[in-house]
Amino acid sequence: MLEPDQLSLNIPETKKPRLVIVGGGFGGINLAKKLSGKNFQVVMFDRQNYHGFWPLLYQVATGGLEPDSIAEPLRKMFSSDDYEDFHFRLVKVTGIHPETKTVSTLIGDIAYDYLVIATGTKPNYFGNDQIKKYAFPLKQVPEALNLRSQVLQCFEQANMTKDPATRQSLLNFVIVGGGPTGVELAGALAEMRKHVLPTDYPGLDFTQMNIILVEGLDRVLPPMSEQASAKTHKYLAELGVDIRLNTLVAGYDGEIATFKSGEQIQTNTLIWAAGVSGAVIDGLPEATVERGRILVNDFNQVLGFDNIFAIGDVALMKTPEFPKGHPGVAQPAIQQGKLLAKNLKHILRNEPLEPFKYNDKGSLAIIGRNRAVADLPKNLHFGGFLAWAIWLFVHVMALVGFRNKLVVLSNWVYKFFTYENGTRLIIRPFYRRDDRAKRKFIEKYNAD
Repeated sequence: MLEPDQLSLNIPETKKPRLVIVGGGFGGINLAKKLSGKNFQVVMFDRQNYHGFWPLLYQVATGGLEPDSIAEPLRKMFSSDDYEDFHFRLVKVTGIHPETKTVSTLIGDIAYDYLVIATGTKPNYFGNDQIKKYAFPLKQVPEALNLRSQVLQCFEQANMTKDPATRQSLLNFVIVGGGPTGVELAGALAEMRKHVLPTDYPGLDFTQMNIILVEGLDRVLPPMSEQASAKTHKYLAELGVDIRLNTLVAGYDGEIATFKSGEQIQTNTLIWAAGVSGAVIDGLPEATVERGRILVNDFNQVLGFDNIFAIGDVALMKTPEFPKGHPGVAQPAIQQGKLLAKNLKHILRNEPLEPFKYNDKGSLAIIGRNRAVADLPKNLHFGGFLAWAIWLFVHVMALVGFRNKLVVLSNWVYKFFTYENGTRLIIRPFYRRDDRAKRKFIEKYNAD
């Protein structure tokens, strides 16, 4: 592996305005697709070489989908002649310098005319380093694969352990956060417990498997309507999920989850879906960051700058309809990316900028087979099979690439008739860095 000092960004000089985009998520790719090769040189930086559809990460974590079915290589997305002046670099951005109009990366600096921060979010552990160390987040593909290995290893070990207390700890799964990720993951695990795992592990009593969903507020799915929350609570209860509302987790040491009330639960697996904050890059003034997100005006310009923009989840645009910013879902990022492309063209032509107006297309969450909830425009709220069918259609259409749409749809059709989660594979065993006993066991097991 080459060292950073052996590499360079190798971006060609240009007479066009250079647009640097940090992040290849929904905002970044929609902006780049509208601009690349059209009066701009577009340079995109990301720490991974693919664009992923993160709402389906929980299905990767529970063995329903392989990771390559929800991701598309960024270079493939921009490989045609239409993107002749697009340049992607797989590198981490370490800072920005507005005074010199440069961006720093691990392998060098680059000057920009316009900079767009589209870095999305990262898990927010609210300052609890112990939970950060031992909990399982679910924001990236490697984290989903780690969780999949952990879940399956728990069943394998529970099937072999002699100690009832150890077995129960392996069969207790605590999910912290009752938002869409938390409820969808809880529903997926509950369906596995009912339809898949008893066949895989006939020697285990899965009535002993506990799925505990913890939410700090008074209802699940707080971002959605009360009707959706009530239906989701009902669906989860029918699936046997233990729902703990108005409950906060105080700590987790890898073996025991401790609640603020003092109650403790022994568990080898605590999944953190309780909150996120913006993945802010060093270099912006402190006054431009609020509650972990970058303050922007109606044109997505970072406050105080006319050539630095932020879009998507990392951006905080306060409006009368959204005083706390837009929801952290794909649509605001997509719409902001497309509008910013138009506005950058307006800037080149010295034309007025268009303010952003969010077109809310509604919210969906799936809890299991034929169980979903939908909040749609015009105050429409419903659940059940129709919401489930809409969720399937929307998520298939949102995937990038025909192959991914076909693979995911075929997987879901197969699962509908068989209840099979076909990718229950421990490709790479997971162990915590400080778990020496497990590491030695795995190393010995895998030795030639």
